[in-house]
Amino acid sequence: MLAKPLLFATFFAARVFAQSASCEKLASLALPDGTITLAEPVAAGEFKPATGATAPFQNLPAFCRVAATLAPSKDSDIKIEVWLPAAGWNGKFQAVGNGGWSGAVNQVALGTAVRRGYAAAGTDTGHAGSGASFALGHPEKLVDFGYRAVHEMTVKAKAIVAAYYGSGPKFSYWNGCSSGGKQGLKEAQRFPEDYDGIIAGAPANYWTHLMAGDLWPAYATLKDAASYIPPAKYPLIHQAVLEACDALDGLKDGLIEDPRRCKFDPKILLCKSEATAACLTGPQVEAVRKIYEGPRNPRTGQEIFPGLAFGSELGWAALAGGPEPFAIPVEHFKYVVFKDPAWDFKTLNFDGDMALADKIDNGLLNATDPDLKNFFERGGKLLQYHGWSDQLITPFNSIDYYLSVEEKLGAGHLRDSYRLFMAPGMAHCTGGEGPNTIDTVSAIEQWVEQAKAPDRVIASHLTNNAVDRTRPLCPYPQVAQYKGTGSADDAANFVCTAP
Repeated sequence: MLAKPLLFATFFAARVFAQSASCEKLASLALPDGTITLAEPVAAGEFKPATGATAPFQNLPAFCRVAATLAPSKDSDIKIEVWLPAAGWNGKFQAVGNGGWSGAVNQVALGTAVRRGYAAAGTDTGHAGSGASFALGHPEKLVDFGYRAVHEMTVKAKAIVAAYYGSGPKFSYWNGCSSGGKQGLKEAQRFPEDYDGIIAGAPANYWTHLMAGDLWPAYATLKDAASYIPPAKYPLIHQAVLEACDALDGLKDGLIEDPRRCKFDPKILLCKSEATAACLTGPQVEAVRKIYEGPRNPRTGQEIFPGLAFGSELGWAALAGGPEPFAIPVEHFKYVVFKDPAWDFKTLNFDGDMALADKIDNGLLNATDPDLKNFFERGGKLLQYHGWSDQLITPFNSIDYYLSVEEKLGAGHLRDSYRLFMAPGMAHCTGGEGPNTIDTVSAIEQWVEQAKAPDRVIASHLTNNAVDRTRPLCPYPQVAQYKGTGSADDAANFVCTAP
């Protein structure tokens, strides 16, 4: 079912433009609160991005590239792009998400969608650049970043699709990871009519508490020089974790199937006498322990955000390696919470300052509402995935949100409409020692269009562009169990089972 504004826009577009309208004619398409700034055909393999990085676009088919600027508020300046295959359109629409502070249209993801025959759209969420300084003194731009830009892009992009092809898309999908995963959950929560299927990878949906969680490793390692852990010691910690926990799932394969079963005390790495490269000092041991534990309110002891999982150690440099903390949370507290570009991360109070951050947000950036009833009842499907070795957004956050939805709506809704897949050894959105390439698009298509719910999805690990390991990812809380025979690098030799 389409939203009323979208019905109007689609109807209006279809009346004004005949079916298969030329690309150039789209330049004169009227968009409420928007202006089309570019409508040009792009020949196959000829797209030239502003960045100059042509490699990801060399195999693109011919498409119509449309750019527009949207202004739903007086201070809005939302840029969007819509890419329309010139031939072979599959009749569907896919919007792609952003990362971090999301200050650019994700053209690489647009290209991937167009190669699959999709009409695709992306947005810069209303600002340029990778930081949050845009929010200082511009509350409407923060609203655009929080949710409005994505919804406005969705409505306008579907109108452009209808104008070009003579009809709107049969199915609409969202595909994003990290901030893009958060954007997808926000759409399901706030605009349940926008998409039929949503892929939400490693979502940054508990934004205000994630910001504290991502600063916590810097507190553990950078506030006191004695606590600093040189990145050269991360493999030492990682190997000790594997030795303690790798075989718990019955298979010693360099992966931890479920880190929650792991019982590891970094004290076993404590230097017996003088510090060397093969051990940890006392302060370093405590820093490691803090990274696993995550931040807590110092007054109440309540968890603010879960810590990183056992197995994530090889990626700790981003949050704990210094010399400065991870920029994304620093920008949040500087420009959104305290509105002070000179703010020092070492002054953060994990009690009162967290309460202030939540009060200021009031649901703007957070996407934690567990009530997905409207999205599910109109047939929407949500496929979420998260790497157990994620070094930027702890995988426990995805499980926490999944369980909150289960508590709100019941297990039946989750079985029919929402599935979470945890990937052992996978880092943030991709990469890592474990299988980390997943065809989530095919899985969500089959679920939405054929009512074939994903009982498992296959993840692959590539070395030099060649697949050297596959593994099934199972719907949470199931886990992949080795059958006991055959190659442990072949997904066919695993079954999904209750933990």
